[in-house]
Amino acid sequence: MISEKALFIFDVDGTLVNAYPAIEASLNFTRLQLGYSRVSLMKVKRSVGRGDENFIKAFFSAKDNLQALRIYRRHHKKVLLDLCSLRPGAREVLEALKRKGKIICVASNRPLRFTEILLKKLKIKKYFNAVYCADKIKSLKPAPKILLVILKHFKKTRRQTVYIGDMDIDLETARRARVEAVFIKGGSSTLGQVSGYRNKKVISKLEEILKLYA
Repeated sequence: MISEKALFIFDVDGTLVNAYPAIEASLNFTRLQLGYSRVSLMKVKRSVGRGDENFIKAFFSAKDNLQALRIYRRHHKKVLLDLCSLRPGAREVLEALKRKGKIICVASNRPLRFTEILLKKLKIKKYFNAVYCADKIKSLKPAPKILLVILKHFKKTRRQTVYIGDMDIDLETARRARVEAVFIKGGSSTLGQVSGYRNKKVISKLEEILKLYA
């Protein structure tokens, strides 16, 4: 029941926001700059979620990683403002949870400065009580630290908490933190890729969160 959950924690990319076009544009810009060929949007989509340093390592040789990361971040800061959009229902769900007095947080592996750009650009930052990113707490998902830090800060129990994400690492993070997990389809992981996580709720649209916890 929604009244039993006090803390709603969201992943960003693929969960609340569609930033894949911006990520793909920045990656392919970087690859072309360094003499690599283009890669598909689908390959990009299946490779995100583990922080931009690991993302870059997946697409460049070791000797090019540092230069590629610099080019990627510089380009990404520019295109993120034009090539990102909210997933349908995101604003309505955040608004509904806020009206009910719920604590709403972000837990993302995306660097904090880019996460802040996204939330401000899409005009949803006002809904969040706090934004936690892996670089801020020095720990990447699926390590559970990011969720445990949030629980401790807001003095909430595992039973009072739900984590919503679109990837296998989100479900693994929730499992390790021992909080309830909701998997939303249409993001970076397929339903088949998370089939091993039995203790999860599955939704196709963000609005279903309100029905699950109504």
